[in-house]
Amino acid sequence: MAMERTLAPQPLARDCPVHIHLLGTVDYEDCLTLQRRLAYDAMTRADGRIVALICEHPPLVTIGRAGSRAHVRFTGAELAQRQLTIRYVGRGGGAILHAPGQLAVYPIVPLGSRGWTIGDYLRRLQQALARVLVELQVRPLAVPGSFALAGRSGILAVIGAAVRQGVTQHGAYLNVNPAMRDFGRVEVAAGQTMSSLLSQLALPTKMTRVRAALVMHLAEALELERYHLHTGHPLLAELPAASTRESAA
Repeated sequence: MAMERTLAPQPLARDCPVHIHLLGTVDYEDCLTLQRRLAYDAMTRADGRIVALICEHPPLVTIGRAGSRAHVRFTGAELAQRQLTIRYVGRGGGAILHAPGQLAVYPIVPLGSRGWTIGDYLRRLQQALARVLVELQVRPLAVPGSFALAGRSGILAVIGAAVRQGVTQHGAYLNVNPAMRDFGRVEVAAGQTMSSLLSQLALPTKMTRVRAALVMHLAEALELERYHLHTGHPLLAELPAASTRESAA
């Protein structure tokens, strides 16, 4: 299913096509393979198309270039007991625990077509997350030495991106309402661990509301007047071991 939405015109907006895919809950490896295919496609296109994937992942831990095994305070036995695997990935940022209830956003952006540096892009991604928090009545606080954002309860959003041949991959993670039992044992930035919007607000936080706000503010931060919103992505069905599960909207 695809829908087209229109944003209020922005002073510097560019009419560059963008497609945002709501994937539900997707295996991390499947999503990584999909990102690589989309990034390769972006390298070979000339229209500057942007694609963004928004999803959740089953539990696992990823460690980026700024992280290490020491930031994951689980023994091997505890990881096995919780059925948690550790995956080292080529993105920026440190260690991140993923779980249902955490929104992942992966924009595939050809930076050259926008005239942006990687720093420009990271600041725009951070701006989108900050605007989501403000809309939800949370004052975003910068985390020194990173692009993460915190509230009074702890870090709520982290960014870990990569650029290959001028095209972005990976992206950002926002904790909405995951089970928090294990998050306090994974250091994500500046020696801090992640909290969640549910912990911050002490009220039920609907994933659908947060996701809608994220779509809107991501499009604004990327200076896009129009976007096409899709459910799922056709390439996922072509993956050899696709383990995608559509979550209830």
